[in-house]
Amino acid sequence: MTVTTTLELSHACGSTDTPLIEATIGDFFADMARRQGEREALVSRHQGLRYTYTGLHRAARQLASALLGLGLEKGDRIGIWSHNNAEWVLMQLATAQVGLILVNINPAYRTAEVEYALNKVGCKALVTMPSFKTSDYLGMLRELAPELGRCMPGMLAAKRLPSLRSVVWIDVAGQGEEQPGMLRFSELMARGSAEDARVDAVAATLRNTDPINIQFTSGTTGFPKGATLTHRNILNNGFFIGECMKLTENDRLCIPVPLYHCFGMVLGNLACFTHGSTVVYPNDGFDPLTVLETVQAEKCTGLHGVPTMFIAELDHPRFKEFDLSSLRTGIMAGSPCPVEVMKRVQADMHMTEVTIAYGMTETSPVSCQSSTDTPLDKRVSTVGKVQPHLEVKIIDPESGAVVPPGVSGELCTKGYSVMHGYWDDPERTREAIDADGFMHTGDLATMDAEGYVNIVGRIKDMVIRGGENLYPREIEEFLYRHPQVQDVQVVGVPDSRYGEELCAWIIAKPGQSLTEDDIRNFCKGQIAHYKVPRYIRFVDAFPMTVTGKIQKFKIREAMVEQLNLQEARTA
Repeated sequence: MTVTTTLELSHACGSTDTPLIEATIGDFFADMARRQGEREALVSRHQGLRYTYTGLHRAARQLASALLGLGLEKGDRIGIWSHNNAEWVLMQLATAQVGLILVNINPAYRTAEVEYALNKVGCKALVTMPSFKTSDYLGMLRELAPELGRCMPGMLAAKRLPSLRSVVWIDVAGQGEEQPGMLRFSELMARGSAEDARVDAVAATLRNTDPINIQFTSGTTGFPKGATLTHRNILNNGFFIGECMKLTENDRLCIPVPLYHCFGMVLGNLACFTHGSTVVYPNDGFDPLTVLETVQAEKCTGLHGVPTMFIAELDHPRFKEFDLSSLRTGIMAGSPCPVEVMKRVQADMHMTEVTIAYGMTETSPVSCQSSTDTPLDKRVSTVGKVQPHLEVKIIDPESGAVVPPGVSGELCTKGYSVMHGYWDDPERTREAIDADGFMHTGDLATMDAEGYVNIVGRIKDMVIRGGENLYPREIEEFLYRHPQVQDVQVVGVPDSRYGEELCAWIIAKPGQSLTEDDIRNFCKGQIAHYKVPRYIRFVDAFPMTVTGKIQKFKIREAMVEQLNLQEARTA
């Protein structure tokens, strides 16, 4: 019998029935390898690589040994600048094994950004892909460190990258040209031994509260901040995420989302590794056709993605050719999940137990998640309830008081998942985490009387038109109902009369033709007149990050520039 508690305030605590994991990632994975040794742990389709749990554990120990051989010590930072591949997950496991702090470098970074990231945290080593599409990673490194070609591997002393000593490039099956001053990844691996006693000696000194990962959070202003996470943070978050999905050793999870982001390395890798499941990478970068082919070929039972990825898969012209009947679960997250897209994923992709997750890098990342048995109406309209061992509340952004159920306010999170802090930035850490240990997310949310949370937008995204508070998410959800609309983003733009006006950027479904009048007629009589966007633009794509997050500030900037040009022409 299920008892539903009715909340008097928007404040909820997660269950504590299942204890937290207090092991390090290395110790936990070693135990999983002992129990699930011959089961498949990793399939990297584009590389043609397959690892059992025993094989992956040995390879990770061998790499850990090799990293120690580079002169790296517990607490040193080592960067990984790469798209999805087996080398990435080996780095994730090997660094955790010997207490090195893995620094995730965004593959979209260019010269100035990677220079800032490496220097901000003092990376002593960097593992990188040589190139990807238009990104020449080795070329950018040589621009930053022309000294590379004049030094022995491991002996770098570059003026612009003063901490960096070693650069390792990920080769493909030992192929590729020699890179003076750098090591091939395969050469590095060959230097290590899975039986190296130093690996166990270092592992014995580790605590699960030690920092183990740094991820740079992307903001719209200022320099990125290095959110620093511990074994305890991400191992437990991965475990409870997998619990919500009801993962077992029989599940095979297709992960097309980037590993450099929490979505790939925690919601993907660690959710699987804490349940003995199989990780499947369809490709190094996202491609909807490869995802569909991989789900069918590997009989994947789960699939992760941001809404734009699921939309691309559903609308692919060959979608109906593939047998996706093996799918059961997965996660849609990363940005607000349109209700209509969620319904299509459940109906057309057989993902009847798909879940929604909400979080941020600074909270490891998931704070709230629906589960496979969350009622359908709640699963498509909320981000579920608070995760175990966590506490969430919704407060008035001005007064800090907890608001009643149904009232919008800022979502705050407390518990094991809250980051160690921003690397070498105590001031910004104090701004984000209050004296009571609550992380202030900057997200606007509501909580109903049963504890289900709904994200209604960002505090900074809220539009104030003539004194009316408008939430773009609400208007987006309405416009998604239009049968010819594939995707939509709503932002506020400056207006001399009302302060702000609404603007909608719309992507029409393939082969469909839409006009501004079509959209306005659809809105007429259905939503309040002041919620009807004044500006409507039809586009082919939205500006977005590598992880698929829409960059609304770029939409806003483009519209402001466009409107200023129009005003100048008519002046």
